[in-house]
Amino acid sequence: MDIKSVIELKARPEIPQFGPGDTVKASVKVVEGDRERIQAFQGIVIRVKRGDVNATFTVRRISSGVGVERTFFFQSPRLEKVEVVRKGKVRRANLYYLRGLSGRAGRIKERTRELPAELRVEAPAEMKEEAPPVAAPSVEQPQTSA
Repeated sequence: MDIKSVIELKARPEIPQFGPGDTVKASVKVVEGDRERIQAFQGIVIRVKRGDVNATFTVRRISSGVGVERTFFFQSPRLEKVEVVRKGKVRRANLYYLRGLSGRAGRIKERTRELPAELRVEAPAEMKEEAPPVAAPSVEQPQTSA
């Protein structure tokens, strides 16, 4: 029996594109007894496993000085939404090395993408306001008589 025949795959437009190194906030439905609530889990994505039904992503955060990792299924009905808080600049697909780092060493730089020079738009010269020149304060030297 194939699992694809049991689970109906549907597009999840509420899940944006993200990758390893990005900081995300995953909102998950939590059932406690007969009550249900939504709980947010914010951390760094250390792994994204692609696939049809088995596609998952793992998020890691530090809670009370202890590293906590949680794996979410993309197709899970309990996964309410995912928000990308910031994009990270990394050169690895799996960031397992973060498990051995703590404090400032475990930080990831933010990815900022600049436009190429030919695509940048500059304001016209008429719109650029030139600040009036600032006169240097005059300091008078005391006259000394000899």
